[in-house]
Amino acid sequence: MNPERMYQVILGPHVSEKSAMMTEGNNQYAFKVAVDASKPEIKEAVEAIFKVVVSDLQVLNVKGKTKRSARGRIRRKSDWKKAYVRLEAGHEIDFADIG
Repeated sequence: MNPERMYQVILGPHVSEKSAMMTEGNNQYAFKVAVDASKPEIKEAVEAIFKVVVSDLQVLNVKGKTKRSARGRIRRKSDWKKAYVRLEAGHEIDFADIG
C-alpha cells in the first residue's frame, strides 16, 4: 500500500470510555478511519504504521447526530467510520510515543 494512503485511511484513535475499557481488557483499540476504507486496507495500515500484528478487525459505520441550534435550525453531523482492532498477545500501541 502507498504510504500516503495509509495515513489517509487511519484518521486517528477514537478515545472514549468504552474504548479505554476495551484496551485494558481485550487488547483492542478503536480508530476513526476513512469512509471509503476497506478491512484489508485498515489492517495493513495499522500493521505498517504501528508495527504490530492484527488478529481481528471489526468495522462499523457511525451515523452522524442531528443537532438543533438556538434558532431552531436542524443540522446533521457527518457520517463516519470506526474500526475496532484486536492485536495479537504481546503487542500493544502506545499513543504517547507516536509523534
